[in-house]
Amino acid sequence: MPRKRNWRRPKSPDNINQVNLRNAVSRSRIAPWALSAAAIAYLCLSVGGAQNRFQFVILGDRTGEAQAGVYEQVWKEAAAEHPAFVLSVGDTIQGLDDAAAAGQWKEVSRVFRQHAGIPLYLAPGNHDIWSAESETLFRKFAKHAPHYSFDFGGLHVTVLDNSRAESFSADELHFLAQDLQTHRQAQTKLVISHRPSWLLPVLFANSKSPFHQIAKQYGVQYVIAGHIHQMLRFKLDGITYLSMPSAGGHLRASKRYEDGWFFGHTLVEDTGGMLQFKVEEVRAPFGKGRITQAQDWGVAGLAR
Repeated sequence: MPRKRNWRRPKSPDNINQVNLRNAVSRSRIAPWALSAAAIAYLCLSVGGAQNRFQFVILGDRTGEAQAGVYEQVWKEAAAEHPAFVLSVGDTIQGLDDAAAAGQWKEVSRVFRQHAGIPLYLAPGNHDIWSAESETLFRKFAKHAPHYSFDFGGLHVTVLDNSRAESFSADELHFLAQDLQTHRQAQTKLVISHRPSWLLPVLFANSKSPFHQIAKQYGVQYVIAGHIHQMLRFKLDGITYLSMPSAGGHLRASKRYEDGWFFGHTLVEDTGGMLQFKVEEVRAPFGKGRITQAQDWGVAGLAR
């Protein structure tokens, strides 16, 4: 039975600098009680203790034979939990056709506008970028480069681009190492990409893969990917690797919930140094609304 969702955090604006915000407030004539809920929420991140908590949502693939209405329902349920931001693993459009791509981005942007108060960060999927023209469109609609990073509270997120290759390129690994070196003091580090280019080395406990070595060197705690539309969890050298369930892309193989095949979103609570992942299946008519924790899943589906 789905558990009651009773922990909420007001929405936070994108890319706010805490120091600048506090200085602006002190220089202004605005009374503290008149601040927006979002600004107050972000200022609370610097206080510590219980107020240092916030939550965000991770969305899986929308496309790869998108199922009608699922993505919209997943967004509706995710937005109802008032996340500070939404982080997508990519495959936002069906793509793979330069002539159709612009129209597809405009179509999905209508969904985004319905939830415009929630900052959205997209990772580029193979259905999003496949050519120079499609990369230009991704930059236009995502409003950032294919790889980038951002901070929220004590969380540092690095977004990598492996949209056009099964493995991480030398340039992506270089960007990752430089970014993590620059933000080595971040309390919590999460790396996200569309393809799980780390899957085989992690599955076979190969600690010597270049990506894993960089992640381990700089203290990355969590690595997230999509692409396969299946909920899976791996652990290697203290790093949690997660494959996200679909947010609309078709379900493969057995299509059984227990095997990790279902539609939904993941609500992540940052408790200050640790992330707690609540995996929420979409409700009827597309699912049963079942809720699990990330640790309930393993390398072949539901482990407990």
